[in-house]
Amino acid sequence: MAVKIERVLADVVFHIDTNRINARGLLANMNRLRKWHDDGVIALEMSEPALSEALADADVVRSSTAREYTYCSTMATTKGEQNLLSQIEKCLFPRGACCQSERNDVEIVFNAWKYEAILVTNDGASRRQPGGILGNRDALRVIGAQVMSDNEAVVYVEKRIERRDRLAREQALNLRYELPSWVGTD
Repeated sequence: MAVKIERVLADVVFHIDTNRINARGLLANMNRLRKWHDDGVIALEMSEPALSEALADADVVRSSTAREYTYCSTMATTKGEQNLLSQIEKCLFPRGACCQSERNDVEIVFNAWKYEAILVTNDGASRRQPGGILGNRDALRVIGAQVMSDNEAVVYVEKRIERRDRLAREQALNLRYELPSWVGTD
């Protein structure tokens, strides 16, 4: 017997970078991701370095919004994990991370990798900042870290929802299940 399709996309976990907190709700793509999170479709989390950056900000609304997310700590306890931190640093900062915000970027990427999440950021890949995290996504992908812009994350989730809903419709038809009420609503 087939397993009934669930609404939650259990394997879709995003870590958001500090620059995607969206405290004032002005980032349309982050609003969509947050709605899917609030509806239990995907998971949005933060890493401790991203949370710490937000809490250090004088913006009370941003700090308050950041506290709403589950966060994970950087636990690079094995030699392999420590080596991966070094590899990430070399990808992002070939001359080495020279300040705390750069070291935070390394840890933010590491945490997404370690906790099998996709990092959503706006850092880099622009004319003003050609490098950064997004600008080095190909090198990061080689070592197993997934990085997306918030626009790319929305497109990714939309495709996953489309596939999930198609499978739910097929299963409901073939097995004579009642179509779940959430199909077509996300």
